[in-house]
Amino acid sequence: MAASNSTNDRRARIEQMRRAEQSRERRSRIITISVSGLVVAGLVGFGIYVLNKESDKKEQAEAAASAPITDEKSWDAKKLGRDHVATTVKYPMKPPVGGNHDRAWMNCDRNVYDKPVPEVNAVHSLEHGAVWVTYNDKAPAADVQKLKEKVGKTSYSLMSPVQDQSGAIMLSAWGKQVTVDGADDPRVDAFFSKYVQGPQTPEPGAACTGGLSS
Repeated sequence: MAASNSTNDRRARIEQMRRAEQSRERRSRIITISVSGLVVAGLVGFGIYVLNKESDKKEQAEAAASAPITDEKSWDAKKLGRDHVATTVKYPMKPPVGGNHDRAWMNCDRNVYDKPVPEVNAVHSLEHGAVWVTYNDKAPAADVQKLKEKVGKTSYSLMSPVQDQSGAIMLSAWGKQVTVDGADDPRVDAFFSKYVQGPQTPEPGAACTGGLSS
């Protein structure tokens, strides 16, 4: 009888231990599932946050690209000649923003020129979607340096001095031009964002290397 009671006690203890182990396993599964759910929810939430942020940036960039630039001058692109010529061209604006031009373009892949460049070659660069930054001796040296650094980081842009231009610092693209107050003028970034390979470009994607370098 005593042996039978002892056997029953062992069975009861084993059963109790088995139930306790099953309970622990259930709790572990619940915890694992809960933690996994939280992780997935966090990742999904973070992904949505990133997508929304990128979407906001894109919308802001599109808004900036479509917004008018204060005091910008525009010329009818259809009235600007685009023929290749081997003669001197007299342009109606300084610096020129379009018109007939030389067969060769000025290299405009982050090119900074310390001396004046031929207008007929720079205009060809504009036709390829470049922004041309020009300045004269009235421009503060610090602003000139900042603009050189910006051009040096921006493909499809070039910079050179033009002493007889009306403004101290001017930005030109095909059919577009603005005079800015300095390197930190917000219109500088706006002009670059809008017109570097922008919608005004007659030949988007055309080369900005392999042309004249001086």
